[in-house]
Amino acid sequence: MTESALNLISFGLKHAFGPLFWLIRCKRRRCTRPIRCGAILNERKSSRETDLDRLSRLEALSWLSRSELNLLVSALSLSNYRQHALILRDVALAQGAHILISGIARITCRTARNERVTVALLAPGPIPDFPALPLSQSGFQCEAYNDCRVGTVSWADFEDVTPNAPESAFKEFHRNDLKQWYRLLLRSSSFLNLGLHERIAIALLELCSDFGIEESRGTLLRVSFSHKDIADLVGATRPRVSEHLARLEREKFVIRQGRQMVVQVAKLFDSINAQAGAHVLRIDPRRE
Repeated sequence: MTESALNLISFGLKHAFGPLFWLIRCKRRRCTRPIRCGAILNERKSSRETDLDRLSRLEALSWLSRSELNLLVSALSLSNYRQHALILRDVALAQGAHILISGIARITCRTARNERVTVALLAPGPIPDFPALPLSQSGFQCEAYNDCRVGTVSWADFEDVTPNAPESAFKEFHRNDLKQWYRLLLRSSSFLNLGLHERIAIALLELCSDFGIEESRGTLLRVSFSHKDIADLVGATRPRVSEHLARLEREKFVIRQGRQMVVQVAKLFDSINAQAGAHVLRIDPRRE
């Protein structure tokens, strides 16, 4: 592996997952709500909770003042989507700012076999732009993984929310796009020469970053993502992913808890960096 590829892996891991250890410790043993950076992924919610409450907990919007958040909520066009419902097509993604207020969404695209697969799972926050490429048949779209609530605002109205620095606000809002593209690069690029085992490990770190709760044994993934979900993220078959997840269990990076997983995030993160530094990541992911 070239030095530039190693540097890109190290840089990408840091920027794709952000501060992995911002995971908030659950103080109640039977907590039912995954939390990351103060964002609650709705499983059960108080009837008194407002959209403003939800938005104010999103790390991706923490740069907005309270008054700006109030303006944003007033400007949003709000919609609820049932599980599996189509939220946005690629063309609509660029027409305004879209914010996942509650629930889990996913970005899917069409393969060469005309099959639709998941390329990203989204926690509450800005829905990233995946541009429609003129020569591509990928057809990116955003769908509801479970019941979701989404707010949409035109870019003109979004500028009115932050009139003092609209260009800076636009840049801050799209910072999330860069993170999602980094993640997609790390999980799928043959240039980085990552084997399937490492790509699955990266996918688990990504899921822990967005959907995990830190506890005594590691980071608990309270959302039970299927092996098929992970297989889509890394571009592999479900049986191959099941084999490698079993290997991660044997290596003590993953602990099973029914359908849930506890991940040793720090150890797994260090293992990926150590292997990259040792130049052992030589498996061509296209052969997996």
